[in-house]
Amino acid sequence: MSQEPSDSPAELPDVQVAPLRERVRGEIITPNHPAYDETRAIWNAMIDRRPALIARCTGTADVVACVDFARENDLEISVRGGGHNVAGKSVTEGGLLIDLSPMDGVRVDRDARTVRAGGGAELGDVDHETQVFGLATALGAVSQTGIAGLTLNGGYGHLSREYGLAADNLVSADVVTADGEVLTVSENGHEDLFWAIRGGGGNFGVVTSFEYELHEVGPEVYAFFVWFHGDDAETVFDAFREWADDAPRNAGALPFLAHIPELDEFPEPSWGEPAIALLGSFRGEIGDAEDVYAPLREAATPIADLSGPIPYETLQSMLDEDYPDGLRYYWKSVFLTDLTDEVVDIAIRYNESAPSHLSTVDVWHLGGAVADVPRDATAFWHRDKPFMLTVEANWEDESGDDANVEWARDLFDEVASLDVASGRYGNFPGFAEDPTTMLYGDNYDRLVEVKTKYDPENVFHLNQNIEPRT
Repeated sequence: MSQEPSDSPAELPDVQVAPLRERVRGEIITPNHPAYDETRAIWNAMIDRRPALIARCTGTADVVACVDFARENDLEISVRGGGHNVAGKSVTEGGLLIDLSPMDGVRVDRDARTVRAGGGAELGDVDHETQVFGLATALGAVSQTGIAGLTLNGGYGHLSREYGLAADNLVSADVVTADGEVLTVSENGHEDLFWAIRGGGGNFGVVTSFEYELHEVGPEVYAFFVWFHGDDAETVFDAFREWADDAPRNAGALPFLAHIPELDEFPEPSWGEPAIALLGSFRGEIGDAEDVYAPLREAATPIADLSGPIPYETLQSMLDEDYPDGLRYYWKSVFLTDLTDEVVDIAIRYNESAPSHLSTVDVWHLGGAVADVPRDATAFWHRDKPFMLTVEANWEDESGDDANVEWARDLFDEVASLDVASGRYGNFPGFAEDPTTMLYGDNYDRLVEVKTKYDPENVFHLNQNIEPRT
């Protein structure tokens, strides 16, 4: 069930590619290049597409040259930052892949409390530099995630309830538009485009650098990571709902249903059994963390308690090994106005029947600083929702594609049919099969206007596409 596999694309003649090679300092990779297959591969092994050209850009000037070349040669453009979009929109079939991964530089302005990072940077690149000063911006929860896709689609993570979305922390950005122009966007320049890229995805141009606000975080935080047997799932969810009602903003907890991994940290007789775990962090005084999390820890008898003080960078990379390159992934999301018994029952039932024990069903506790921002202040619409359910189907072998995708879709459809469910989140899009309007609510028409202004020919359409007016 690999997405859109094909034979090798037709080689573009050298004479056609020569003008691009002259303008681009980075490496140009064609299908006959020995590194082609390695370079075109992205995180989700379900995606197997073959671009005609890959340009490994070293800076904004390279990106401008690529956009111009693609427009002049009628080539479809895809843009890869970290390459972690689960739908695989970062790689084109037969077009030009603009690879930003060499553009991963990070610079902290300690006095201004900002950090600027290239469009190819990953979360870990940013955290590594900012933590030197005990600072962080609100990004995701897996250090190998690219900052570009995460931010452009909103961006939830450990710090969201305290400091907002990644998009809310964006101060400015450099954007290469469809006509090859370079714009620096902020609250003080090209405000309409700045509004749109904060949640509107990759619809409006190639963002080559991001500038974020920084906050005092770390270098040490308290990680809360406790596992319970699946038999206790309902009890733990009851405790979580009560805890979430008045949880402090500097404390987070994300419950997820899973199966107990075959690791020494867990009792061997429990390996492979259904489980519910809670992962979060507390950024206050370390000594207060036990009291903050006591209602959750005492909800049932833990199978394993891996909590304790750790460096913030370590917290951000705790899940990295669970989402390696080359695994097969299908993730979907839906927002919830309430975490009802019916939602919990569906999640528990499907976790028990998951065809892959690598899969999880997650419940994100939202609100806080995210909900403080008016829904029309940025393109990101679903700020008012207190919870989000995500189904993460993760498996190893191609032979399991149909069973795992079907399992995820069946679970998702049951939850999405409930009155408490609505909307979608752009960073967990399945294969982007749902209507784009479900991401943007009443912001959609305004996004169409911005798209029509900056990309009237829909050059940037390999995304959850907002079509310009014709």
